[in-house]
Amino acid sequence: MRARLSLLVLALAQLVIALDYNIVYVALPDIGAGLGFSAHDLQWVVSAYVVTTGGFLLLGGRTADLLGRRRTFVAAALVYAGSSLVGGLSQSAGTLVAVRAVQGIGGSLLFPATLSLINTIYEEGPARNRALAVWGAAGAGGLCFGSLLGGVLVDAFGWPSVFFVNVPVAAAIAWAGRSLFPADVPRTGVRRFDVTGALAGTGGITLLVFVLVHAPEAGWTSTSALLGGVLAAALLALFAVVETRSRDPLVPARLFTHRSLVAAMAVTALYSATFSSLPYFLTLYFQTVRGYSAFATGLAFLVPAVVTALGTQAGERAVAAVGVRRMLVGGLVCGAAGAAALGLALTADGSYGLLLPGIVLLGLGQGAAWTGMWIAAASGVAPEDQGVASGMASTSLQIGGAVGLALLVALAGGIGQGPPDDALLTGIRAAVFAIAAGLGCGIPLTLALRSTATAAATA
Repeated sequence: MRARLSLLVLALAQLVIALDYNIVYVALPDIGAGLGFSAHDLQWVVSAYVVTTGGFLLLGGRTADLLGRRRTFVAAALVYAGSSLVGGLSQSAGTLVAVRAVQGIGGSLLFPATLSLINTIYEEGPARNRALAVWGAAGAGGLCFGSLLGGVLVDAFGWPSVFFVNVPVAAAIAWAGRSLFPADVPRTGVRRFDVTGALAGTGGITLLVFVLVHAPEAGWTSTSALLGGVLAAALLALFAVVETRSRDPLVPARLFTHRSLVAAMAVTALYSATFSSLPYFLTLYFQTVRGYSAFATGLAFLVPAVVTALGTQAGERAVAAVGVRRMLVGGLVCGAAGAAALGLALTADGSYGLLLPGIVLLGLGQGAAWTGMWIAAASGVAPEDQGVASGMASTSLQIGGAVGLALLVALAGGIGQGPPDDALLTGIRAAVFAIAAGLGCGIPLTLALRSTATAAATA
């Protein structure tokens, strides 16, 4: 019973993280009008969260290893609750952007702590696979239900409600985590923290994500993008040097020799660049091409949410039957076929029903791949390294998403010809077909997964 309640709390934590990626999208027009954002600056309500989450994930993962997973989980949930309360009470644009950055730091602590708790509470094999499937279903549901929930809350209570809704949930999971999770075991020996490596790595990754988010709008040759890129490269180079010389590095070099973990990091980057970029283009299609309202767009994402959640459960069963590698191949093939079918069905006047075959195939592939890649990332990793391994995999997820979306947006914007509406639809279809191609090209990555990971996952 305790294990089930613990899993419920961990799933709720993942739901909160996933919701915060999408829930503010439909509230952006009201936020902009209410707080006086300029059209250019409004994007930072979303981007501030993305930049700090991506930048601090490695630090968050190592913090969970060194300071304790339960302690980190509780602290991160309380950061979420407090920053959400301040966000709902914000009276200025600057305050809200700062709040979103703090929420992102909370997410960078909460995500790896949650994942490492799953990987240490539940034994490697079917029990962990089942827990990861439930956790994955919560995340998939949060990503897709966020738009719908945001639309309902904004219509009923105004834009502050998309922040206030986090407060009781985050506070509750902090209390429940403190009550249910195993106490942190005191570490033996001196507890060292690689301060220089943490500052260099966090600064470099944060700047890298910032450039990837900022450059498509400002221009890749703009002063801010070029300066940010140079500083990011310098800090990451310093990080690499420091890590090779540190007695207790932020990212132990031995983890880069872990074949299954490195391959899983590549898969997570590809996953985010493809699957996770699709909602952006579907939102453009539904609202701009087809003229759906925010609420109708949220409803349109219900089917993807349900099917993706089902895919996570199917993925967990498939791992037991055929192993991680074959299941991941199946998920990528299913996703590629779904993206191709969806691209063919995107027309200026087609019905929603025409999209369903592609949406169903995409959702099943996305859910199955989500479960499989986290199983692969955790397999064979020592308990004391689970936090930083989770941080490494989730950092690649964030960077892959930023790179993928930037490239796909550039492709969609550059390929369209003719009247604006026709050009937009042509660009959206090109991006979806590119997603299909990317998923197909990702299949060879799964061959690098260790056979021992497959054996452990099915044992």
